[in-house]
Amino acid sequence: MTPILIGIAGGTGSGKSTFTNRIRDAFGDQVAVLYHDNYYKAHDDMPFSERKHLNYDHPNAFDTELLVHDLEELKRGHSIVSPTYNYADHNRAPETILVEPKKVILIEGILVLYEKALRDLFDIKVFVDADADERILRRVLRDTKERGRDIENIIEQYLTTVKPMHYLYVEPTRIYADVVVNSGMNDVAFDLMKHKIEVYLAKEEGK
Repeated sequence: MTPILIGIAGGTGSGKSTFTNRIRDAFGDQVAVLYHDNYYKAHDDMPFSERKHLNYDHPNAFDTELLVHDLEELKRGHSIVSPTYNYADHNRAPETILVEPKKVILIEGILVLYEKALRDLFDIKVFVDADADERILRRVLRDTKERGRDIENIIEQYLTTVKPMHYLYVEPTRIYADVVVNSGMNDVAFDLMKHKIEVYLAKEEGK
């Protein structure tokens, strides 16, 4: 069975993870999720003081070539070993995740619609949108509670890289989306997406 690949993009704090998790919860063990953030390039040769000032919102920060390779392997029915990322250390972590091929594969990240080689793999492309003030507030809460960041570093990173990169690289990718969703809790958009996936799965099973 050919899996359905769904790219879920949007700015930081837009609700991408919420929307992704709702789909994963709806389809259970039929779903695999890959996070573009886990494919940040490693910087083992660089001290922490330098790593924390890198631009992590630029397309070049990601090893998208590796992500494309891994998705192609999953489409062929092969398991892959995904890297992981440590947000507190600003570096790739030693741990890895075994990802097995599933009927539904979700790929989430701010720039998953940016690179054509990656974008062309998706059967459905989603852009999750949200007000800029809401996004920064969500980012502050998330990064302090879940990622061990201090507020000064979050503000500096937002003003110097996150905000300008959003308007340069993230926001323009919404033109590639099949669906633009207003927040991850938009029930109408979620129901439509859920129905679309169900139709696709039924069609594949009937082949």
